[in-house]
Amino acid sequence: MRSDLKYLLSLAATATFAGSTLAMGQPQDAPVDDEWVEADGSAVVFMYHRFGEDRYPSTSVSLEQFEDQLDYLEENDFNIWSVEKVIDEMRSGGELPEKTVAITVDDAYASVYEEAYPRLKERGWPMTVFVATDDVDSGRAAYMSWDQMREMQESGLVTFANHSSTHDYLVRRDEDEDLDAWEERMREDLNNAQERLQEELGEEVNTDPKLYAYPFGEYNERLAEIITDKGYYAFGQHSGALGSVEDPRALPRYAVNEQFGGMDDFSLRARSLPLPVAKMEPFEPIINDNNPPRMEIELREDADVATGRLNCFASGQGVMDIEWLDDDRRRFAVEADESFGQGRARYNCTAPHRDGSGRFFWFSKQWLNY
Repeated sequence: MRSDLKYLLSLAATATFAGSTLAMGQPQDAPVDDEWVEADGSAVVFMYHRFGEDRYPSTSVSLEQFEDQLDYLEENDFNIWSVEKVIDEMRSGGELPEKTVAITVDDAYASVYEEAYPRLKERGWPMTVFVATDDVDSGRAAYMSWDQMREMQESGLVTFANHSSTHDYLVRRDEDEDLDAWEERMREDLNNAQERLQEELGEEVNTDPKLYAYPFGEYNERLAEIITDKGYYAFGQHSGALGSVEDPRALPRYAVNEQFGGMDDFSLRARSLPLPVAKMEPFEPIINDNNPPRMEIELREDADVATGRLNCFASGQGVMDIEWLDDDRRRFAVEADESFGQGRARYNCTAPHRDGSGRFFWFSKQWLNY
């Protein structure tokens, strides 16, 4: 496995460019707090879409890659947890063992049932599928059926969660749609998807914890508030490991596809750590007049980050200058050199652990210009 700094920097820069193209016993609708209970440890959450569908290399992983990834996790004694178990442990202040990984899949494509499920079932490993319910209800062959999902559910290994009804570009208002109408549409989209999941898969589905994944990983601050006000923990598609200091309105996952499915990429990410961020501003990812956007981060006092080797990258622009805001190197700011065009963009920041283990801290911030 290549774990040298040069390779990590190349991976972070490439992943940043790729991003431009593209709570136990909680009441059901109780808002999610903006801060975690302190938990010990971290986890890596991987996000897949399709398996063995070579026509879609940007969203599919080859079957050979997927099997190699599963073999790596098994041979290196990773703990494969459901993402629900990870969230439960974190919100209760529990302990996550070293090398904890969760597997998630977005969109409920047919190849999840045909290819991913048999391979995970053989190993007895869990998986969470985020379902866009209108697509499943359409009956199109590209998607799993409700019967197939019930079969998977009965195995006790597969859980299902909310990925919206429409899988639309949710933050973008319709023409002549005011803020109140847009907010009502967002609530209907969220609630309709949850209702369909419970109608087809049972009343207990996706209720404790309640999980949501933003379509295309796109969100704004108001949409995040609508989701978390209904008690959901929301995942994006920005990269990074998941730690107790993450914001539950927009949790990170590593996307896996043919481009980022090789073992160098996969193993480095599986071993990554969450950059110990105490505070990050701004939360709002929408770019308006602040183009390019400025991001300020404050690290925790007990961080083991080798800050002298911290590097941050902007989509399509490469490495950014780091402005240190204090003498202790706990607060820094970055800003891209050039304005971003239309679409999604990211800032990725990485740094090695001080212990020389070869493990890296990773943080990603998504931006959206539309």
